[in-house]
Amino acid sequence: MTTYTPMIQQYLQVKADYQDAFLFFRLGDFYEMFFDDAIKASQELEITLTSREGGGSERIPMCGVPHHSAKNYIEQLVERGYKVAICEQTEDPKQAKGVVRREVVQLITPGTMMEGRNLSDKENNYIATITVLGNNSYGFAYSDLSTGECKATKTIGFEATLNELSLSGAKELIISPNFPEESKKRLQERTALTVSYEEDTQGLEQYEALLADVLDEEMRLAVGRLFAYLYRTQKRNLDHLQPVAVYVIDDFMKIDYFSKRNLELTETIRSKGKKGSLLWLLDETKTAMGGRLLKQWIDRPLLNKEKIAERQNLVETMISHYFERMDLREKLKEVYDLERLAGRVAFGNVNARDLVQLKKSLQQIPAIQELVAQLGTDAASRLALELDPCEEVTDLLESAIVENPPLSVKEGNIILDGYNEELDRYRDASRNGKTWIAQLERQEREKTGIKSLKIGYNRVFGYYIEVTRANVHLLEEGQYERKQTLANAERYITPELKEKESLILQAEEKIVELEYDIFTIIRETVKDYIPRLQMLAKTVSALDVLQCFATVSEERRYVKPAFSSERVLSIQNGRHPVVEKVMNSQSYVANGCLMDRDRELLLITGPNMSGKSTYMRQIALTSVLAQIGCFVPAEEATLPIFDQVFTRIGAADDLISGQSTFMVEMLEARNALLHATKDSLILFDEIGRGTSTYDGMALAQAIIEHIHDIVGAKTLFSTHYHELTVLDEELGRLKNVHVSAMEQNGKVVFLHKIKEGAADKSYGIHVAQLAELPKELIDRAQELLTSLEQKEEHKQVAKPQTIVKEQAPVVEVEADAQLSFFDEGKAPAAKPLAGKEKQILQKIKSLDILDMTPMQALNTLYELHKKIKND
Repeated sequence: MTTYTPMIQQYLQVKADYQDAFLFFRLGDFYEMFFDDAIKASQELEITLTSREGGGSERIPMCGVPHHSAKNYIEQLVERGYKVAICEQTEDPKQAKGVVRREVVQLITPGTMMEGRNLSDKENNYIATITVLGNNSYGFAYSDLSTGECKATKTIGFEATLNELSLSGAKELIISPNFPEESKKRLQERTALTVSYEEDTQGLEQYEALLADVLDEEMRLAVGRLFAYLYRTQKRNLDHLQPVAVYVIDDFMKIDYFSKRNLELTETIRSKGKKGSLLWLLDETKTAMGGRLLKQWIDRPLLNKEKIAERQNLVETMISHYFERMDLREKLKEVYDLERLAGRVAFGNVNARDLVQLKKSLQQIPAIQELVAQLGTDAASRLALELDPCEEVTDLLESAIVENPPLSVKEGNIILDGYNEELDRYRDASRNGKTWIAQLERQEREKTGIKSLKIGYNRVFGYYIEVTRANVHLLEEGQYERKQTLANAERYITPELKEKESLILQAEEKIVELEYDIFTIIRETVKDYIPRLQMLAKTVSALDVLQCFATVSEERRYVKPAFSSERVLSIQNGRHPVVEKVMNSQSYVANGCLMDRDRELLLITGPNMSGKSTYMRQIALTSVLAQIGCFVPAEEATLPIFDQVFTRIGAADDLISGQSTFMVEMLEARNALLHATKDSLILFDEIGRGTSTYDGMALAQAIIEHIHDIVGAKTLFSTHYHELTVLDEELGRLKNVHVSAMEQNGKVVFLHKIKEGAADKSYGIHVAQLAELPKELIDRAQELLTSLEQKEEHKQVAKPQTIVKEQAPVVEVEADAQLSFFDEGKAPAAKPLAGKEKQILQKIKSLDILDMTPMQALNTLYELHKKIKND
């Protein structure tokens, strides 16, 4: 260090505390970076890498960006997951002794962005924290610094915690430096967010107002870690942070990360974009904050029937009040993002244009209040009362801020005339002084007879009289004092002119200073109203989402669903909401669904591309829509309230964690089988297809039986294993349905209609023909299929006993009972089972295979084999 210059030593001392961030080190009009920061930043930002002497033996790598355009470069780095520490001069260079003092004034990270292109209007920008609490429990908390929203919950198990983290969509995660390495590895496999470290969870008394509803001491420490990081990195008062809202995961429908992805609730699987998702379909919100709340509601459907009914009733009311709803939509268009405006006021980076937006937003509230009151219901009246117009803020901003202020708050022209007497006096002096200058110019032209004479101004010389060289001879001796000679003109001054210059410039300087001081006072005054503004934002957001539900439901012919306490799911002519919109509802084939206590599990067969997956997703999306309070796409719908939705749809390798398609399939199936209850909804699409035919069929049958006999959840199970359709004879609550298709001129025609019973064939080769595979390939496949079918028929005739063993599940029969064949033939009479055989069979039935380790399974198999052999 001692070999470097004092300035480089200062840089290295500051950098030592911010090793994981780019250090933007202010030198004059530039932010400079040195050493490794410079090399990496030049690559990431595509800026020139230079070098400079630093006192050492070698030149130091260096690059920089102008301070006035640094915002764009900072956003680029943060967008890529980096952190940027802003180091400013904190001392007047004129008063400094030696190197000017510099300090980091803010650390900008992916989770602490307050403005810029990285912030999407209709998406929250969350920063989260996970704290290990013991007994396999975790404290999970997250906050959106741009809006002040803070939430927290306690989770059981790291998988549940990871799921909450995924659902939050957080951009940054704060953990303890002692966070378990194995858990950290799983975090890196599942997410791509920026990880930061914070050790401090103490000093909670300074956050007491924010922690009022956090009664659990362990949870208070977890939230304390989040606040400690925010205050340490932002280095300012965060008055807009809202009290922490503690929520319980079990109060909402659980939709794990995989199910959310498979159902494409907020983004599509293929493009990861919003278009084509349920959020895209529903988003008729008119405000940014309404758009964010809509996403939150989709992520967390309700379980409380009363709360759902309250939303539904307001949606129904808005549908029946068309003109009031249309007027409300128009008024909401004029409401800016109150949440983020309040955040910027507290953060200190609000400008005059932001305050004008705040004023215009508040001016809409009385009219919105009146429109909501006109809806006429008690719930609407309560909402109207919650709409606080904050008249004091509106009056202040109307009287103080000009209608079209400049972007900068340090250049004047912000405050209205008449607001401040002292400012008005300075303005009068400035304006009169400039009038005097204009009059002097006219007088001097008349006195000298020089029509081209002009009075100008620049920052170096101030005001001057300029005479072209051709007219200098017209001036009298000593008339003016020469100040500057140019190629084609001479510039002069007079004592009187310099006196007025002093008055004008002093006034203008005072005006700019005073306007900024007045602006900061106004900003601090508005800051006092932040809690009221945030409450107003919540009410406006809810109104916006409810009118959005009403608009979509009316335009797309959705109906109000009823809820069954008897676990009945009855949908008449239901539609997949997104597919219907994409198809423009012209050729969409509607399908119903009936599931009650006698029909808990539907086994769906039918050809590829016929619509099995669409039908399954349609049922799940209908349930989600109902439980967020929206109407549903059907002619009539009665639904149970589902506590969880599990899906296994589509095939994808998890390359990051090294898991194959089949392993991903099994893990998702395991998650559903272990956690589903009788009040859950399970969608399984083609389980078992990732392995050999008999392995896959055996697994599929075992899973079906497990769900039917043990789990009891409402389940839609699609399959190409037609052999499984015989299960409806043994499993009382399983029913076969199929998606119909027909052959026409040798080609398959998909009817997309769900019908009772099993499909008669797969139509696989027909689908390949639709995909326009080569004709010779299709012909060859048809030959091979015919040959295989003939062999199978021969096999069934020649070896009936083998078919029974391969296809029929193990069953226990009485002495004279007959086993039903899959065809119309009959099997020979079955032997009655001995006592020991019954015990072994009972033992096999009681095994929970999915919860056994490979070693446990081998030991159990060995014991069973030993018992049979000894017998």
